[in-house]
Amino acid sequence: MEDLGIIEDGAVATKGDKIVAVGKTDEVLSKVQTGKTTKVIDARNKVVSPGFVDPHTHPIFAATREEEFEMRIKGKSYQEIAEAGGGIKSSVRSLRKCSKEELIKLALPRLDMFLSYGTTTIEAKSGYGLSLKDEIKSLEVIQELNKIHHLDLIPTFLGAHEIPDEYKDRKNEYIDLLTNEIIPEVAQRKLAVFCDVFCEKGVFNIEESERILRTAKEYGLKPRLHADQLTSFGGAELAAKVKAISADHLEKISDQGIEMLKKAGVIAILLPGAAFGLGLREYAPARKMIDSGVAVALATDFNPGSSMTESMPMILSLSCLMMRMTPAEAITASTINSACAVDKGDVIGSLEPGKRADLVIWDIENYKPLPYHYGVNLVYQVIKNGKVVK
Repeated sequence: MEDLGIIEDGAVATKGDKIVAVGKTDEVLSKVQTGKTTKVIDARNKVVSPGFVDPHTHPIFAATREEEFEMRIKGKSYQEIAEAGGGIKSSVRSLRKCSKEELIKLALPRLDMFLSYGTTTIEAKSGYGLSLKDEIKSLEVIQELNKIHHLDLIPTFLGAHEIPDEYKDRKNEYIDLLTNEIIPEVAQRKLAVFCDVFCEKGVFNIEESERILRTAKEYGLKPRLHADQLTSFGGAELAAKVKAISADHLEKISDQGIEMLKKAGVIAILLPGAAFGLGLREYAPARKMIDSGVAVALATDFNPGSSMTESMPMILSLSCLMMRMTPAEAITASTINSACAVDKGDVIGSLEPGKRADLVIWDIENYKPLPYHYGVNLVYQVIKNGKVVK
């Protein structure tokens, strides 16, 4: 993760939406033919990197929850706010009132913001519908956004995000709905690549989470899960058991969980923005995971409740300052490792011939200011699929 493969005085050549050559400038110019239609971008004294891949986001929601932010500042816990009618259920109530067209209109500026900070691909979850109709609606919104926006969205079904109000005392019936109706419908309509579960005390326990994920696997959806965020609950161990592509959050992961993730090859997606946004002092033990040989990725966890940011550079700053990752490790974790966390490591996440031409030019002379110069936007240009889009 420390080796960024830096090329001084380098160049990248693209044709169409693909990278065709990478290397020293003289080498690249000798390999490619240039003509009247060739566009040359002068990036001297700048850094060119792969576009960020954000492998954990919740961008489809109807209303922000800044009042909860203020409540937390005044001493209310996340759980207390949820019990008072806030939290995920608040987002469910507002999303259900919205049409697809309204949700698309609300999402487009968020996608613009991701792109402006150098993110070119995101994993996008449903999870604020919690009914057949509204989960399908959310996934269809993601599908439509993919057609009309430069950003690539990789869809995840997160119907197991919370227990909806109408099933408050009938959790097993809601799980039956997920496994017998919604998952088959999502799979049949090819609306999602992944299935996620919020495996946590008071939400879905280990057995319930395993049932949902195994059903999803039977229907061709790849498992991933929210694990060990608020309590040490055995989520990482379950991720290893079901061979999930990732286990996300992991602030409370056990030593056994770290070892099992390593052995199973499950990627740990760390979300320091959530701990920061909730005002918590405990962050995921990134240093221990990396030193143990676990593949670590980073994500914003963009959502209206706990991490209202589309800025991957801010996440890099938090990962370095609060989780003791080095700048090089943070960049690796937000490019090639996060590409692997959405099963796209062979297509995006690094500057290599044959990969998609998703590049960011940064107005800095080396990579270290990315996390060091925090809270500002250092992007000079964003190139998506071979075209300048920002």
